[in-house]
Amino acid sequence: MSGILSRTLDRRAVVARLLAGRQGLAVVAGLGAPTYDVAAAGDHDRNFYLWGAMGGAAMIGLGLALAQPDVPVLVITGDGEMLMGLGALATIGAQQPRNLSILVLDNGLYEETGAQHTHTAMGTDLMAVAGACGITDAITADAMPDLDGFSARVHRIGNAPALAVARIAPSHALKVLPTRDGAFVKTRLRRSFGVDNG
Repeated sequence: MSGILSRTLDRRAVVARLLAGRQGLAVVAGLGAPTYDVAAAGDHDRNFYLWGAMGGAAMIGLGLALAQPDVPVLVITGDGEMLMGLGALATIGAQQPRNLSILVLDNGLYEETGAQHTHTAMGTDLMAVAGACGITDAITADAMPDLDGFSARVHRIGNAPALAVARIAPSHALKVLPTRDGAFVKTRLRRSFGVDNG
């Protein structure tokens, strides 16, 4: 489809830019390529890698943002996963967490399962969906400068949730696999917040 050809951003470059210089930022990485992208930018105590549970990244990010209101939280997910969890956008819009940002890496494909087209390749506009759900700080990025404001926003507490849809090119970047030990990742994250794991 012609919509796929117009997507030119490099996913690894986008993620690396958003995570550069991070300090207290907590990151929820959606399953598959978003997890590989976050791991490629560097492992961190505040990375929560989602292995499985497709469609759950934004809701996990919401729960984390509500539990830690003074911590900026960034969800990095793909268009396929976001489409599967669209109800999360309505809940986030209703809750209005000031510390939550969502980056959707939109290549118009389910790359993990054979590169079938997602609905974003057929006209579904995730920025418009987010806006209709009450997430009014929402953008679509077709070039790196489009992400300037969002890149700064993810590292601080804002006035409302924010969302960016980065229209990325299809990619076959090397998989960078972080640990798959969910208990370790959860315990490490909780410890980074000073929460007793006992």
